[in-house]
Amino acid sequence: MKNNIILISLLLFSTYLSAQQFPDSEKDGKYYKVNGANLWVVTVGTGEPMILISGGPGGAHKGLRSFDSLSVKTNVQLIFFDGFGRGKSDIAKDVKEYSLDRDIEDIEGLRKAMNLKKVSLLGHSYGSLVAQGYAVKYGQNVSHLVIANGFHSFVMWQENDNNSNHEIKVNYPEVWDELIKYREQGGISSDAKHGEICGKVPYGFLYAYNPDNFSKRGTGKPYPNAFNSALYYQMVGKDGDFYVGNDIGNFDYRQQLKDLKMPILIYGGRYDRVAVPSMMVKYKAYCPQAQFVMFELSGHNPQIEERAKLFALLSDFLKK
Repeated sequence: MKNNIILISLLLFSTYLSAQQFPDSEKDGKYYKVNGANLWVVTVGTGEPMILISGGPGGAHKGLRSFDSLSVKTNVQLIFFDGFGRGKSDIAKDVKEYSLDRDIEDIEGLRKAMNLKKVSLLGHSYGSLVAQGYAVKYGQNVSHLVIANGFHSFVMWQENDNNSNHEIKVNYPEVWDELIKYREQGGISSDAKHGEICGKVPYGFLYAYNPDNFSKRGTGKPYPNAFNSALYYQMVGKDGDFYVGNDIGNFDYRQQLKDLKMPILIYGGRYDRVAVPSMMVKYKAYCPQAQFVMFELSGHNPQIEERAKLFALLSDFLKK
């Protein structure tokens, strides 16, 4: 009888979620003027504000909309935005305008433009760099910090490069051979041809526990400027998929994390081949006051592969 009640409750909740009409990323937002640029913002739910910061660098907010249902049973307003140079937001006239410092300052500018006091931050992948940098500089404005499949230093990002390339070499030797031949001819990461070759490796191979969870990735309606590759290579360096440089080749929060005072949640995925577990676990030493969770059936996106478990965790964490 108890099991039947639980099953019925789950079915009713599933029906309730499916009936929700969440805002459309492309239509149901508004622009805010932040540091001289128009940034596109979409909000979901009501409650305490939480700004979600996309990965890449270069990714638009659409990739994080799988967090939408977190707003249903949690007292949180999710604030999605396209960072400067991404999505529907303004694009720089000169790629040198893109920087980690600019992204950090844009969070502060967005907080002020939206008339918010304290905000929670969830930074996913590259977004974790922005979230950590903001928390270090503007900690008095942060109520909760979530580092989602993130990176603590340029050392960890370089390990991302090294591990990704190792996995391709071992598991996709034909792609690797083609890539190395191109590189021997002078090709580098930022070349279109280089990206075309690397694109032969399925997304799910490096980023998923179960690739089937991402079988529909890229099949929906295209979002404007969903990924700005020029911004990406400005931030990681022209050959940044092999040798990280520029802003991403210099950031390092390892010594500062222990001084953060707000509640902190850090999580990773056991099958993440990008934010690799061997580097993720080092957060326990660099930020010992944080709650640390490893999702055992996830890659780089637990919000897709173990959504129920993650959302329950976030809901409890945000009550602290």
